[in-house]
Amino acid sequence: SQAAKMKLKHNINPVLLQFINFIVLVYSLVTYIPWYILSGSKQAIAKAKQVKARPVNNKPGGAYRSVNSLHCLASVLYPGCDTLDKVFKYAKTKYKDKKLLGTREILKEEDEIQPSGKVFKKVILGKYTWLSYEDVYIKAVNFGNGLAVLGQQPKTNIAIFCETRAEWMIAAQACFMCNYQLVTLYATLGGAAIVHGLNETEVTTIITSKELMQTKLKEIVSQVPLLRHIITVDGKPTTWSEFPKGVIVHTMASVQAMGAKADTGNKQPSRPVPSDIAVIMYTSGSTGIPKGVMISHCNIIAGITGMAERIPNLGEKDIYIGYLPLAHVLELSAELVCLSHGCRIGYSSPQTLADQSSKIKKGSKGDVTTLKPTLMAAVPEIMDRIYKNVMNKVNEMTSFQRNLFILAYNYKMEQISKGYTTPLCDSLIFRKVRMLLGGKIRVLLCGGAPLSAATQRFMNICFCCPVGQGYGLTESAGAGTITEVWDYTTGRVGAPLVCCEIKLMNWEEGGYYNTDKPYPRGEILIGGQNVTVGYYKNEARTKKDFTVDENGQRWLHTGDIGEFHHDGCLKIIDRKKDLVKLQAGEYVSLGKVEAALKNLPLVDNICAYASSFHSYVIGFVVPNQKELAELARKKGFKGTWEEICNSPEMEKEVLKVLAEAAMAANLEKFEIPVKIRLSPDPWTPETGLVTDAFKLKRKELTAFYQPDIERMYGTNVK
Repeated sequence: SQAAKMKLKHNINPVLLQFINFIVLVYSLVTYIPWYILSGSKQAIAKAKQVKARPVNNKPGGAYRSVNSLHCLASVLYPGCDTLDKVFKYAKTKYKDKKLLGTREILKEEDEIQPSGKVFKKVILGKYTWLSYEDVYIKAVNFGNGLAVLGQQPKTNIAIFCETRAEWMIAAQACFMCNYQLVTLYATLGGAAIVHGLNETEVTTIITSKELMQTKLKEIVSQVPLLRHIITVDGKPTTWSEFPKGVIVHTMASVQAMGAKADTGNKQPSRPVPSDIAVIMYTSGSTGIPKGVMISHCNIIAGITGMAERIPNLGEKDIYIGYLPLAHVLELSAELVCLSHGCRIGYSSPQTLADQSSKIKKGSKGDVTTLKPTLMAAVPEIMDRIYKNVMNKVNEMTSFQRNLFILAYNYKMEQISKGYTTPLCDSLIFRKVRMLLGGKIRVLLCGGAPLSAATQRFMNICFCCPVGQGYGLTESAGAGTITEVWDYTTGRVGAPLVCCEIKLMNWEEGGYYNTDKPYPRGEILIGGQNVTVGYYKNEARTKKDFTVDENGQRWLHTGDIGEFHHDGCLKIIDRKKDLVKLQAGEYVSLGKVEAALKNLPLVDNICAYASSFHSYVIGFVVPNQKELAELARKKGFKGTWEEICNSPEMEKEVLKVLAEAAMAANLEKFEIPVKIRLSPDPWTPETGLVTDAFKLKRKELTAFYQPDIERMYGTNVK
């Protein structure tokens, strides 16, 4: 079984193991009946086995809908709240004095010199200070009015280029109220992509932070001729003189002060209607230049309605930690779900998230320890990192501790696969691991890229909470599917949300058909109110990716290949762009090869590559420094980190490890990489080789490693 494959290996004396198994069996029998009666797990087990979505008709390729919205798709969160400003007004009235947005105060900043001579900035942070729903509402109203004083007109574009923080959400709410179209750009985008987005949307005002203004905007302001106003959210910048004539720099506080003084008594503000554009979201794009996705008020509301339905008992007791980029649809949707349900949102960043994070001074507390969130969203890259870090710590334990952890891990894995819980293991063994994320997490939401079964199961076991795997695109306002909290199966993304329906379209070239047995397969098409308006100033691409059927239903062609299981849950099995036909005619799914190999301790990241002019697969690997250095030591290879990575001898050693793992994962012989390039430098969004969600940018990686591709194929490759 899959659970047996994911079990950890121990080295316990067989006789002792028999005795331990006997004790565990007795314990299980004694505790089973009281647990079954008291825990309510009977209902959870029954729910997990239920059918979650059904096709609306019996025709092949018929759309699947959630059993909770078979006859009518959901599109509105609260009656009458059909635009985002109405949703916030409703929440403000209902939760008036409740805490909404929290930020940690910076007590001290220090420069820490590393042994290598590098200087790292370290911070000591204080408690979270909170703004209530009422506070945020007033700040947003004033900011919106202040922007109007600066000349911002309804239905015109305004850009935000800023890190995830409370001011981002306040600015967004101001734009939703005043019907300004918010253009979002990732803080890690390269200069050319930022210029493209700002010029294509013809913005005259950009909202940013002091740091991004100094590091990113200063260099490109002269290439954005229409820019008139720069608003910094965190106080006055130090230098003013370097900006071109005609560009004025304001602080957010000064714009809010203008808005508070402005006489808006006689002027009726222009409120949005549901079909108005709320956000033009530039995708970080794993291919080509970023595209601006036009998302309307009703698209976002439908999407968050669907998402909220999958999180049980969502409400005022919940605390969400916001640290992913708000310019990403996953984070924006998650925060809007929280804001509309009375939850608190505490802000963080990847550099200050945990006690061990890079910016946190040793001995002081990271954000999760201080905030103790109950809800958290993560991209697989972050979960994979946690998984590897914990497993490395387990390997460093004494033999007794390690075997105890492994026994508990394997025992809990068996119990989870049957739908049972393990309160004793949770409190005695996994409590310490659980504290890494604050100790209170009750749902972990994962999206942005596929999560491996091993990592998902690890999070279930060690963090003692369900992992809701989601599937959605910027083009579907982030909504598509999310697994239900009592569904502990791995490798699937759940049933369609109540706001949308999903059908599978035949893809002949890849050999996927919606008549396939046992499961219908094909390209995933998403339909519903959450399907967005299209791409900004890109009619041709909009027509290619979006269609409207005879009933007026709008469909998004995702380019992803999926299969529906008997209970109505979807599994992503391939991607059109990832499929390469080798010289001999075999099709290789690059994503499948990467998924089989990227969880190895030796591999921090991997990109498979194949050319139709050759008969084998090659790969670029970012090795784990500790693991590769240890392998080099065992093989007697001495040298610097760069020398180890550039060594043909070490390439061969790593290839052997990859080949073993590929065989264990049942990859075909032609799918196993034959040659690799070890990269001494990691791939981060700053390098431009991965997106903000850490998805591989194949085009950029191919260009970057072109000399290596030619070396590995021994020829010039197209």
